[in-house]
Amino acid sequence: MTLYTGGRVLYSRDMGLIKVTVTLRPMTSSKKKYQSVFLVDTGATDSMAPARVLKKIGIKPVGKTTYELANGTTVEYPFGGAVIEFMGDTTFGRIIFGPDDAEPILGVTALESVGIMADPRTQALKRLPAVPLKSLSR
Repeated sequence: MTLYTGGRVLYSRDMGLIKVTVTLRPMTSSKKKYQSVFLVDTGATDSMAPARVLKKIGIKPVGKTTYELANGTTVEYPFGGAVIEFMGDTTFGRIIFGPDDAEPILGVTALESVGIMADPRTQALKRLPAVPLKSLSR
């Protein structure tokens, strides 16, 4: 199943993979942006895009973190902050400066921050009625 808007993929669920159109913007007042179809990866905490496009739109690395890949190896990547827009919602989050040939990934932190989850039973994105906010016990 694929949903389109204005000729662009809004949401796709082909062959068990969930993909969604995402727009990244720097957290400054820049009008530059990067828009692409991202793979939804609920095993990834952070989102990732090719480093060259992030630099081109003005997102700057602010640190480095070591990540564990699906095959168990570890690799250190720089990360920065970005405005992340998808499915009509906007959030802010960590974006990894990935290899220039990397497929863009939308991680679970971005999904959960706007109240969207991947339903493993239906392999579809599901909007929650509210963003969970747990109270602290005293």
